Amino acid sequence: MTAKDGKKDKGATRWFYSLLPVDIASGPVATLIQLYILELHGTVIDVALAITLYSAVSIPAAILWGYVTDRFQSRKTIIVLSSVAISGNLVLLPLVGSISGAALVYALFSLVSSASATPANLLIMETQPKSRWASAFARFTMLSSVGSTLGLVLGVVWSSVLPISLLVLPLSTLSIVSAILSFFTIREPAIPFERELIVTQRRSLQERLLALPLLFLHLPNIVDFKSVFTGLRNTLTRQLPLLYLSIFVFYVASGLFNTSLVPSLHAAGLTGSEIFLASMIAMVVQTASFYFAGPYVERRDLRKSAVAGLLLRSACYAGLGIFAGFSSGLVFLGGALVLYPIAGGLAFAIYYTSSNTMIFNTLGARNQGSRLGVYSALVGVATMIGAFVSGYLSFYFGFLATFVLASILLVVCAALIPNLTSTEKEGAPRATG
Repeated sequence: MTAKDGKKDKGATRWFYSLLPVDIASGPVATLIQLYILELHGTVIDVALAITLYSAVSIPAAILWGYVTDRFQSRKTIIVLSSVAISGNLVLLPLVGSISGAALVYALFSLVSSASATPANLLIMETQPKSRWASAFARFTMLSSVGSTLGLVLGVVWSSVLPISLLVLPLSTLSIVSAILSFFTIREPAIPFERELIVTQRRSLQERLLALPLLFLHLPNIVDFKSVFTGLRNTLTRQLPLLYLSIFVFYVASGLFNTSLVPSLHAAGLTGSEIFLASMIAMVVQTASFYFAGPYVERRDLRKSAVAGLLLRSACYAGLGIFAGFSSGLVFLGGALVLYPIAGGLAFAIYYTSSNTMIFNTLGARNQGSRLGVYSALVGVATMIGAFVSGYLSFYFGFLATFVLASILLVVCAALIPNLTSTEKEGAPRATG
């Protein structure tokens, strides 16, 4: 590639930076909503119900924005309007002044924030030569992670001196900045691609699912689920259903843990600034871990890598359960600052990379839509189940019980992985990223 071509390709990615402000704005929202509910004297059940509603909205949102992306080929319009909608949505938070209002704001955030994921990924593929897709996706994801981290840094600083509810003011402003920058920097491609092209490249699929683990090329029906799980009882044909079942268990466990983490830190007497700090460090470690996870997984057996990630995450969940049950204050914070980044960073990156590569390898040329639909439905439902159960379990039996159960479920998930004799299917597309 000539220097002129390289300069042209670099110029075609300048719009990446237009999304940095809205990434900063989105980074602390989950923690912000939970802390706001808790400051309104809400319980872990209230937090769980808000997260459950958020997860419930994310499923139809993914379907809706997939349809909008297909129907209206203007990537820029969708991305700009998403940033504007996020800004307006966040401003509502201090105005609602109630737990139910905060939950509705969070549900609306789920709807509007998911709009830009597919258009942005398609735009990368439409404006970059195929040989640069992998590096372009890596750069885009890195900028997004940097944005989320900066947002959490803002949360740490802001909550240490100002009311948490007013954090939406700079976040809303940043979203508007993104809308303006996107309007002036994004250029519509001459030849738009179809969404189906995302699944032909492992890197594009992984980045899309990392941004939002829901991708419906078409709505799955009962036949699609049967096609995935029919062979569960047969030793020779149960590899695929076991893979999907293990992923379902993983997201139930993650929903259990993630929903109760912030309430457990709050109940231990930690300040909002300290809780934002724990999330920020976890994000930093996750960003760094994804940089090394790809090469690590590529040199090892996918199943062994997935199991290693799961067992490490399980151990951290159990450890945090012990801290939640028998400590408080700075002791609990110290444990969280060590174990949470390992669980949500290193362990998650290894498992995510391994499991999503397995998913990619099971997508045949003729059943991509149905299998991705089943996968997305399972992830969405599992996350909802985990979130819903987490609130009531923690409220009535304590955070220790919730975190230990999540840890046990990850062990179950790991036990299913070795039974996968192969995740390669004849005719499956090969990873290129």
